[in-house]
Amino acid sequence: MHHLSNLNATRRGFLFALPALAATPAEYPDKQNLLYYLDAAGNRREVRSRGDWARRRAHIVDRLELVMGSFRKVPGRPSYQITEMEKTAAYTRSRLVFEPEPGDSVPAWLFVPSGGGARKPAMLCLHQTTRIGKDEPAGLGGKPNLHYARELAERGYVTLAPDYPNFGDYKKDVYASGYASATMKGIVNHSRAVDVLHRLPFVDGRRIGVCGHSLGGHNALFAAAFDTRLKAAVTSCGFTAMPKYMKGDLTGWSHEGYMPRIAERYEKSARLLPFDFPEILGAIAPRAVFINAPKSDSNFEVTGVDDCVRAVRPLYDQIFRSPGRLEVRYPDAQHDFPEPVRQEAYAFLDKILKA
Repeated sequence: MHHLSNLNATRRGFLFALPALAATPAEYPDKQNLLYYLDAAGNRREVRSRGDWARRRAHIVDRLELVMGSFRKVPGRPSYQITEMEKTAAYTRSRLVFEPEPGDSVPAWLFVPSGGGARKPAMLCLHQTTRIGKDEPAGLGGKPNLHYARELAERGYVTLAPDYPNFGDYKKDVYASGYASATMKGIVNHSRAVDVLHRLPFVDGRRIGVCGHSLGGHNALFAAAFDTRLKAAVTSCGFTAMPKYMKGDLTGWSHEGYMPRIAERYEKSARLLPFDFPEILGAIAPRAVFINAPKSDSNFEVTGVDDCVRAVRPLYDQIFRSPGRLEVRYPDAQHDFPEPVRQEAYAFLDKILKA
């Protein structure tokens, strides 16, 4: 990153009925404490079970939508076209264009590992803030340490790398389309990209994850928070606790490439913002998350990452009994995804998606 409704329980992946929540999103001033929720009367209750957590999670998604705008559930399966196929010994790379909504077309690169056999795990690979967009994770330019769509394909994953709005070959006025943020348009597009992966006959739809760096690092978390079909998320240089982002000045999050309501409604203030990243990590639990947080990242202050990790650990450890599904690395690096940490991230994905 550079300076640039509550839905029903089934859609959120909780297959049991919940009692009614408050009509307006509940206020949670302490966003570092994930082990409580507010009931319909506004009373504070301790999170003791998965069912209790589902109540807090519902409020988290509601509060994300206050800032990002409502998630659009687009009916039907997205159409797509595949062109420009190029075959190597390790994979076939194709240009794929899919239709997330009527009248919209998102360009992407699709990698299919060589060899037949059983259906394969898949990864949605999201790019950083770079003019070339999807070409960087595809290995067609940019930084070698960010060629993860190609590297994961070489490792046996089907990978799909789409453009974010107004990067690469994707030009889109998301506000003319009725969106409140480019962030939410990205979430909808990424969820529809998961739909595309589900349609591919060589993909195992039960084994799909998401990976991204910087812009792609937080978009990976946003996508996983809204789409529970994503079973694993790798986020590299993607977040810090909002009070520690530029000392609480959220100007970098508030322009049209992200969430303008942060300026319009919340004074670019971390104190006033209705959500923070511990809650987003919590919304993904107990699914698997791997975090790359370099010690010298000038965009995302490392002690703020540690604050978020410490806040969400009790949820993984105590409520879901899944401590191995949350891992973090703090390499001695700047805003980068170094080779040793990438290999650890890939091994983590293998453990989750190839088991």
